[in-house]
Amino acid sequence: QVHLVESGGGSVQAGGSLKLSCVVSGYIFSNCRMGWYRQAPGKPRELVSRMSSDGTTTYVDSVKGRFTISRDNAKNTLYLQMNSLKTEDTAEYLCGADVRQYNGDACRRYWGQGTQVTVSS
Repeated sequence: QVHLVESGGGSVQAGGSLKLSCVVSGYIFSNCRMGWYRQAPGKPRELVSRMSSDGTTTYVDSVKGRFTISRDNAKNTLYLQMNSLKTEDTAEYLCGADVRQYNGDACRRYWGQGTQVTVSS
């Protein structure tokens, strides 16, 4: 089994910063991609940023230039540095990892429990 644990959420004022962390544990044969998603009340879950196994990154337009995704392979940790936060960034942020648990396996997605980010004006 693969487990993801997020941390780093909290309440900040607009313009502030937070850094989210996602620690991945369990047996992983290979990592397909990992990403940060968010879901605000009454809205669908959206992809915020993703990093492929080769390091390629993508961002949703609304966070480009403000958020930065990174990873530390030695610590099995994915990060999301969030700067210049806006009230519309308020949501639960979830880490999702697409991994293979054995050679020939399909990429299967695992989710963390989420961490709340609240940005006030």
